[in-house]
Amino acid sequence: MRLNQKDKRVLIRILVTVGLFAALTVAKAVGWLALLPNEWLVRLIYLLPYLLIGYDVIKKAVRGCLHGVFFDENLLMLLATVAAFCIGEYPEAVAVMLLYQIGELFQRIAVGKSRKSISDLMDICPTVAYRESDGALEEIDPEDLVPGDVIVIKAGERVPVDGVVLDGSSTLDTAALTGEAAPRDVQRGEEIFSGCVNLSGTLRVEVKKAFEDSTVAKILDLVENASDKKAKVENFITRFAKYYTPIVTGCALLLAVVPPLLGGDWSEWIRRGCIFLVISCPCALVISVPLSFFGGIGAASKAGVLVKGSNCIEAVANLKTMVFDKTGTLTEGTFRVTQVLPAAETAAALLDLAAAAETYSDHPIAQSIRAANGTAIALSRVGESETLHGLGLKTEVDGRNVWAGNAKLMAQLGHTPQETADGTAVHVADEKTYYGVILICDNVKADANAALTALKANGVTTLVMLTGDRAVAAETAAKLLPLDAVHAELLPQEKVAAVETLLASQGQRETLGFVGDGINDAPVLARADVGFAMGTLGSDAAIEAADVVIMDDDLQKINAAVRIARKTMRIAKENIVFALGVKVLVLLLGALGLANLWLAVFADVGVSMIAILNAMRTLRTR
Repeated sequence: MRLNQKDKRVLIRILVTVGLFAALTVAKAVGWLALLPNEWLVRLIYLLPYLLIGYDVIKKAVRGCLHGVFFDENLLMLLATVAAFCIGEYPEAVAVMLLYQIGELFQRIAVGKSRKSISDLMDICPTVAYRESDGALEEIDPEDLVPGDVIVIKAGERVPVDGVVLDGSSTLDTAALTGEAAPRDVQRGEEIFSGCVNLSGTLRVEVKKAFEDSTVAKILDLVENASDKKAKVENFITRFAKYYTPIVTGCALLLAVVPPLLGGDWSEWIRRGCIFLVISCPCALVISVPLSFFGGIGAASKAGVLVKGSNCIEAVANLKTMVFDKTGTLTEGTFRVTQVLPAAETAAALLDLAAAAETYSDHPIAQSIRAANGTAIALSRVGESETLHGLGLKTEVDGRNVWAGNAKLMAQLGHTPQETADGTAVHVADEKTYYGVILICDNVKADANAALTALKANGVTTLVMLTGDRAVAAETAAKLLPLDAVHAELLPQEKVAAVETLLASQGQRETLGFVGDGINDAPVLARADVGFAMGTLGSDAAIEAADVVIMDDDLQKINAAVRIARKTMRIAKENIVFALGVKVLVLLLGALGLANLWLAVFADVGVSMIAILNAMRTLRTR
């Protein structure tokens, strides 16, 4: 397992401390330490491994006190180990601090110190623009453009800022913004957004927004700042220590002071108070709880689910609302012919004619029609072809002109097209005859319905779809799925706003998850309580912004992640109840003077080992 530099240094400290501790244990067993002339020398010898392994805990405890944070796990560890030193149990002090550091290292390995920056997202941001100036084109930084400037965008270039087309027509790849596979046609007078790729013709565009106000800049800003707005699930041990530390410290103080004031022996009751602190050391918790999460993360990885930290496990276990992107997440992300509805001749003849008309087009819809036809079209059958932007195309097939396009094109030709309810419709006709319509859809994944139904059965109460695709396509997919709400034609910032609204309606302990796969999903993945990215098809930006990565794009793995997270939380809570139950019993015995040091060791190390064995059950999650 690869460690960062900080964790490598901690591991070296652990190994050196283990070596020193083992040597001291042997020396004590054979009686060498008893030969030292002064007890203080023994204390100083044990102080060396103690400070080596625990100096950062001591530093954090002191710094916390200086900043007004008195009750956290660091102060609790410091008090318990100092108490052990005070009563002469030096090995106990070193062992407790050593176990604590091992548990912390486990947790850091599981959580990871930080995520990689989503620098790949910068690829959607063009570095140059070409502005018209005195009849010539001037290369300029997009940040220097101002509203009113006129820029020229050639085929293959990204749109640098939001604007309106003055001249020209083209097809834009909008995948970076909407995540949708289908390019969109634009022509004079239509608005275009930064981050899109100009696929065909040259466009003259009037700038409508400065770079910092354009769509691509907003996406970058959303991703950079969304994590700051996300409500992090607070570390359990820190929450626990806020209450546990002051209670046990106060009880130990009262035990050491109150009985002597009533006539008891000061030395005896101070010793009992110190034993009380040693027994109260939460070693079982600080080791077994992180290890439970570590095991849960390991079990999830075996199931093909990468979970980026223990805080994500707790958040997944509390999921109540799941929000899904459509294309590539709930659907396959590719166009397929779903129906061929002839009005004249046969379905095979209609499909053959449409494939011939689409011979020279590289549009995804054209590709799906040719794939459905299955037979290569002889180029001798096909003549000139003309793209009719926003309508379709006209192609000479078998010596006559054939049009393939939308209902608006058919109306211009004087034909009455068949009405269609679902999917993208490609109508086919020549000057005299309307041949019929071909329906093309992005099919819902085969396991999508079962996966969403299982989520409902697992207690996820609300399922929502957010997509940048057209409303008709979104509704078509939604009919096949048990969704509670559908929102279509959304830009990335609008998806974030929709998630913000859903988050506002969540209960205090309830969390919201979002499942997406594209660069355009990165902001909302970062903003959700839990972001799920589809690993095989997903963009690098989406994977890096997510908290959970489904490595094989299997939606059923979301249910696996929920089950594993809930089992992990259940085991962690079992350990908490067990450890605290034993602690309370032994603490009462210690306060009454009935607990010797062997019982104190069991309450600490023994309970820890049992809790650790229980925590390892998470690794066996199916």
